[in-house]
Amino acid sequence: MPLGQTRRTPATRGEHFAVLDPATGEAFDEAPDQHPDELDAVVDRAHEAWRSWRADPAGRATALLAAADAVEAAGADLAPLLTREQGKPLAESYAEIARTAARLRYFAEPAPGPRPITDGRPVRSEIRWRPLGPVAAIVPWNFPLQLASAKFAPALAAGNTVVLKPSPFTPLATRLLASVVSTALPPDVLTIVTGREPLGARLVSHPGIRHVTFTGSIPTGRAVARGAAASLARVTLELGGNDAAILLEDVELERIADRLFWAAFRNCGQVCMAVKRVYAPARLYSQVVEALAQRAKTVAVGAGLDPESRLGPVNNAPQLARVERYTARALADGARAAAGGHRLGRPGYFFAPTILADVPPDSPVVTEEQFGPVLPVLPYRSLDEAVERANDSGFGLGGSVWGTDLDRAEAVADRLECGTAWINHHAELSLAQPFAGIKESGVGVAGGPWGLYGNLRPFVVHRPDEA
Repeated sequence: MPLGQTRRTPATRGEHFAVLDPATGEAFDEAPDQHPDELDAVVDRAHEAWRSWRADPAGRATALLAAADAVEAAGADLAPLLTREQGKPLAESYAEIARTAARLRYFAEPAPGPRPITDGRPVRSEIRWRPLGPVAAIVPWNFPLQLASAKFAPALAAGNTVVLKPSPFTPLATRLLASVVSTALPPDVLTIVTGREPLGARLVSHPGIRHVTFTGSIPTGRAVARGAAASLARVTLELGGNDAAILLEDVELERIADRLFWAAFRNCGQVCMAVKRVYAPARLYSQVVEALAQRAKTVAVGAGLDPESRLGPVNNAPQLARVERYTARALADGARAAAGGHRLGRPGYFFAPTILADVPPDSPVVTEEQFGPVLPVLPYRSLDEAVERANDSGFGLGGSVWGTDLDRAEAVADRLECGTAWINHHAELSLAQPFAGIKESGVGVAGGPWGLYGNLRPFVVHRPDEA
């Protein structure tokens, strides 16, 4: 079935849409194409379930631990399905499942307790934390399980209920994940809905939703914010990045080349906080290009279910077209493909791992988020120039600095305009740390206790000291 085609029936319900295997470009299953009118009942049930769920913090912690166990036990079913619809190598699917279970365990901690306020007045003031209500979680296709858990684990731990909507490109593993997690939860605490637009638009603007958490593109993020504004729901938006890696003059290239390559190409480059542009000292520029190109030329590319594959396909046809378009534009403007630069001649959405040299700095492959297996490498002549060019972006998610003098590298990292800066590695996150972007890369904070408090509101009680 062609991409996007839906099996329609004369009735208003019971419709489905095809799910494609990106390694073949062919449909291998289908998912329910739910109608926006169904959301009223879904949100109503989530609100009813919230009444008892919010009142039982000990039960929530127990349920999240049981859910983590259930996810691990279902790994052999979840991983192949995730690879089949997303494209990533099977080992990466298993890693995503492990991260999902770990996140559930991380948030299976007691909810924050009351905190007294001491301000010298003859009043006893106390902050107590209350959940928000039903949460809408909108998840993209690059890490569908991991990002789903990043949204629903803290929301559930805080005492909220969740309505989860995955991308239409990757609905199946997320549906299975929700089913597995829900075996540990009361009914309607976690509900999944699948379908194409306007389902998502209706969900984020639904008056019964009190918090919308979304990961995706900037244009869609703006639309989500406008929709949520109709009911003044809280929003958390993670809107992608165009992370820069700055290599210093003292970098030991052979020590870091593998790490740098995989920081850009893991999950076929479809990572919001992947390295998407490299700035190298002019003296080392040709060596950097060659080291990265050699790895791009020799990495094993193939279907994710093939145990020999290290890189899978691009997830979907529109994204493949975007990668092709940005690469062709750069080549037309004078860039040189030191490796790759073209789609692979095989079925599916495969694009050759590409290293671009001599790229004009204003090329879209540099200034925008390509989100694929393409990496431009650009020379710089002064460190101030490198920092200025790294910061000259509407994005502000992450960045990294690579060198042997760690104090100097940290001083450079401190000048980057982004939410997270790494030294000699990139895109590594602890469950305990905040994750947030600046500029157009997002609104709000995920991860760690900040992710939990983002799903709570303060409630203050005052009482006099005297009886």
